[in-house]
Amino acid sequence: MKQILLTALFVAAGAMADPRAAFAQSVHFSSEFVFPLHPMHNHAPGIAESPNGDLIVSWYRGSGERKADDVAVLGARKRKGGLEWSAPFKMADFPGFPDCNTALFVDSQKRLWLFWPIIFANTWESALTLYRVSSRFSRDGAPEWDWQGIIPLRPENFEPLMAKGWEERKKLAPIPESRLKEIEPMQKLIQDKLLTRLGWQPRCKPTVLSSGRILLPLYSDTYSVCIMAVSDDQGQSWFASAPLAGFGNIQAAVLERKDRSLVAYMRENGPLDKIRMSESRDSGMTWGPVGVADLPNPGSGLDAVKLQNGQWLLVYNDTIQGRSSLAVSISNDEGKSWKWTRHLERRKDGSYHYPAVIQGKDGRIHAVYSYFVAEGKTMKHAAFNEAWVMQGDKE
Repeated sequence: MKQILLTALFVAAGAMADPRAAFAQSVHFSSEFVFPLHPMHNHAPGIAESPNGDLIVSWYRGSGERKADDVAVLGARKRKGGLEWSAPFKMADFPGFPDCNTALFVDSQKRLWLFWPIIFANTWESALTLYRVSSRFSRDGAPEWDWQGIIPLRPENFEPLMAKGWEERKKLAPIPESRLKEIEPMQKLIQDKLLTRLGWQPRCKPTVLSSGRILLPLYSDTYSVCIMAVSDDQGQSWFASAPLAGFGNIQAAVLERKDRSLVAYMRENGPLDKIRMSESRDSGMTWGPVGVADLPNPGSGLDAVKLQNGQWLLVYNDTIQGRSSLAVSISNDEGKSWKWTRHLERRKDGSYHYPAVIQGKDGRIHAVYSYFVAEGKTMKHAAFNEAWVMQGDKE
């Protein structure tokens, strides 16, 4: 009995010494809108935690998507310990051109990066990914940007690698006749030098590997495939990986295993109804065949994060039709299985999709996602911990 009491006191003392331990043992969940329901199109968020513990969220707003020339990138900030988000502020806008999907990232030098595409000709094929960097972003309002640049990519050996990917895709499952009519013209498109270098755009945040290499996942609606923009110099320059040529796989989220191999989880843009996945064993330069995970996907974005304890967390629409159900799943075996699942949203009266997810320094998991209902659109933020997910849905 004495030993049990001493053990309990030791555990309690440890929890007091590390607040994250006490937080992890309790169940925590809260959620709120980033801004009130809005009549315009608000979509595709990113989220990052500032070094001081503030949260910053990005998204785009306009009267449409690629065909609406009034689309701009907005942001909002939530102070550490605060309950409300700031009024939206403008983060990027090229007047007369749509500014679309956003991704946020704080690097090892404590700089904030915003990635987004500008759409030149109102088609996804004409997208070019831009970025802005700020070392002064804790003040109210928009960050004070230090630098802005573009990420031009020149994929090497694109045509033979895409042809090989097409052969692998045909082995995976039968391709409906309707899809064949869409894909077959790509045999000519993959020879077009301009199209192979344009149209790459972001969705999910970058992944920093244990080596320090940065991988920014990009995707092309021209070819319905992914590619990685790679930087080995803290973002000063970028070059292209080999394509993840699965023909129907876009918007990748990348996680690194303990053995330093990589897994990319991707939105399915074809008839397979499952999350697509591929692996890399050379730090993201080349990728294996694009297969499927044993998780459903209705053709919608997802995001993933490696937690501080090494477990993996995935946020995704766990249906094969529609985006009315948004799930969080946790794996303790690096994606071999997803043992715990709980839902952020599960109603039939709207669409809840395009999540972005991070873990804060205090252990809280932060997810932000597009929230569409008949009354309007907003971004919704949810803060929770693993214990909340592992508790499962409460009907």
